[in-house]
Amino acid sequence: MRIALDAMGGDFAPEAIVKGALLATEQLDSNFEILLIGKEDVIKSLLLEYGYTGSGIKVINATQVIEMGEHPTKALTQKPDSSIAVGYGMLKAQKADAFCSAGNTGAMLVGAMFSVKAIEGIMRPSIAGLVPKLKGGFGLILDVGANADCKPDVLEQFGEIGYVYAKHVLEIDNPKVGLMNLGEEEGKGTVNTQAAYQRLKANQKINFIGNIEGRDLFNDKADVIVCDGYTGNIILKMAESIYDILNEKSMHDPFFDRFNYEAEGGSPILGINGNAIIGHGVSSPVAICNMVLQAQKMVASDFPEHLKNHFAEE
Repeated sequence: MRIALDAMGGDFAPEAIVKGALLATEQLDSNFEILLIGKEDVIKSLLLEYGYTGSGIKVINATQVIEMGEHPTKALTQKPDSSIAVGYGMLKAQKADAFCSAGNTGAMLVGAMFSVKAIEGIMRPSIAGLVPKLKGGFGLILDVGANADCKPDVLEQFGEIGYVYAKHVLEIDNPKVGLMNLGEEEGKGTVNTQAAYQRLKANQKINFIGNIEGRDLFNDKADVIVCDGYTGNIILKMAESIYDILNEKSMHDPFFDRFNYEAEGGSPILGINGNAIIGHGVSSPVAICNMVLQAQKMVASDFPEHLKNHFAEE
């Protein structure tokens, strides 16, 4: 298994990325290879500095870097040898089984759409977030930022995409799908969510349990939480802030510690012909390590193939 990692992406790159890759090699067996993409001389110098002598890391040269504030489409067009462009090129050519980056989020999304592209039948790929559950394990919320406005048919597809991910990657038997709304009753919500409810209710491919409210986020009412990217991003950032506040006040609890973005390392892009994960811009070595391990789990589950089969069914 080959996992490509953008060594130049993130606020603390390349040092944090290289250190994270080294942490990941300690947990991966000899069948895994991490492909560090970026400025070869810089990466090799860091590997030497950190005393790495193993064979689990290979350096792939990329002479350009897409900075965090650059326009995604322009940057990818003008910087074809950037670490993100090279990473997606390797994913498309099947020279890598997954691609991870803590770099420019927009470039990661645009790169996915222009290289590996969306799976046939999927209207809008989504960014998903992992939600810790009070009784253990994780649920999934999507979208969390890729699609601010979503029509009912797109929200319905998010339910299907999330169902397949929860079943095959999170290994939840017949995942429960809920629609985030401002009330549990069927008639609640906006015109879009009311229409989405009816589509999800009629969908025989998923286990739709109806509307859920914000208070149901962390309980076991739903394993998959469907919402537009505007709502999902607010929820995700609020959860991160809860952890930050508790941490600042030196208040620690095993459940709330799982709100830390480092726990899973990144958010997968779902609905594309490949495995890609976007990490937090301020990713630490621990977060990078966990992002690589999450990618390993996605690859091992063969998630894109399961999704293709799901949408190929009539």
